[in-house]
Amino acid sequence: MSTAIEFNNVSKLYRLGLVSSGTLSHDLDRWWRMKVKGEEDPFLKIGETNDRTTKGKSDYIWALKDIDFKVEEGDVVGIIGKNGAGKSTLLKILSKITSPTTGTIKANGRIGSLLEVGTGFHSEMTGRENIYLNGAILGMTKTEIEKKLDEIIDFSGCERYIDTPVKRYSSGMKMRLGFAVAAQLEPEILVVDEVLAVGDYEFRKKAIRKMQELSQGEGRTVIFVSHNLSSIKQLCKTGIVLNNGMMDYYGTIEEAIDFYLANDIANSSESEKPFDSNKDGNGALRFKTIRFFSKNGTERNLFEVGEECIIRIGFDATNRLKQSHDSKISVLINDKNRKERVAWLSSTMFSERINPDAGMIQFKIPKLMLNQSIYTVSLYAEVDGEKADFIWNAAQFETTYQDYFGSGRTPIKKVSIVGNTFLDYAISWKEKV
Repeated sequence: MSTAIEFNNVSKLYRLGLVSSGTLSHDLDRWWRMKVKGEEDPFLKIGETNDRTTKGKSDYIWALKDIDFKVEEGDVVGIIGKNGAGKSTLLKILSKITSPTTGTIKANGRIGSLLEVGTGFHSEMTGRENIYLNGAILGMTKTEIEKKLDEIIDFSGCERYIDTPVKRYSSGMKMRLGFAVAAQLEPEILVVDEVLAVGDYEFRKKAIRKMQELSQGEGRTVIFVSHNLSSIKQLCKTGIVLNNGMMDYYGTIEEAIDFYLANDIANSSESEKPFDSNKDGNGALRFKTIRFFSKNGTERNLFEVGEECIIRIGFDATNRLKQSHDSKISVLINDKNRKERVAWLSSTMFSERINPDAGMIQFKIPKLMLNQSIYTVSLYAEVDGEKADFIWNAAQFETTYQDYFGSGRTPIKKVSIVGNTFLDYAISWKEKV
């Protein structure tokens, strides 16, 4: 299998607020050093990392820095990262909308790009005319476009309005037509940025199916950027994680998503925030921490519906707990948006008393059957019938829905998938480390 795309130490430098260097003398000096004397661009030495959350000392920032990877033919690569991480800049360089400041890119085949709604469309021209215009931009001949014209119109679902000026189209209709052109005109490499963020469910499903056909059936290469991790996971084989313009991870899509979510947790000031020392209860047991883990042990607070979720709770025990005859720890899960109880977990379902020497209890939910929402978790401990500790809204996690049931339908958002439910779960004890 040959290489479709190769990035070799690609970087992109921008100056904030200004075009070029800002003054004629700086532009001339820069041109003289680079073009005549063959020296390195002097402004490369003062560029800073593209961290949008902090104020830098220089106006020059690296939107991308030392990006180096290869994509094999037929691979579907998902690029993920926070806003401002450099995802769109990378796609624009690949699509030749802008050029890299340093480094080289090799692409084996024709590139079809869909970076924004209606990219390359002329608002005064009809949908049909824009198909020809977009096809020509992609390097297709008139004969090739006419051969695929009916398929493009049918795929877009805009046949009734195909001879209407594009300025009268909704954003979703423009996206449908733009994707139809890019996908049906047979580019060897398809570059897609957030195409699924605009269309309706029917179109998103059709677009994902088409990209799968292009990669699996026809051996095309797809580069896909999205904040929808469920769509990324469903479509892509390989993942790239960008952070502040640099490539943090390159591997399988499952590993890339776990890396992204785990680092998002690690960089959060809330991840290791200790509980308030002003506790409730008699203090026979005191909660210390609560953390959430995926099946493979990656710490995160975003889970897909139906995914395994592990809730790990750390606690301190006293002699009173060690001498007790009856003790329990309970987990109360509430829908943050509607403030309703959706689930309850408790050690009493498995044991009459807590192991005081463990220092940690773990609740494992094999299938997290809660609807897409944000949920708060409260902790309650009881020793010999008396309240030992209680922390309201100790932490929160989020669920996102993909087509878990394979029906192509989304559950009603007003309720949990299985209503006010008793979740199937298990507990285990973790010894102190």
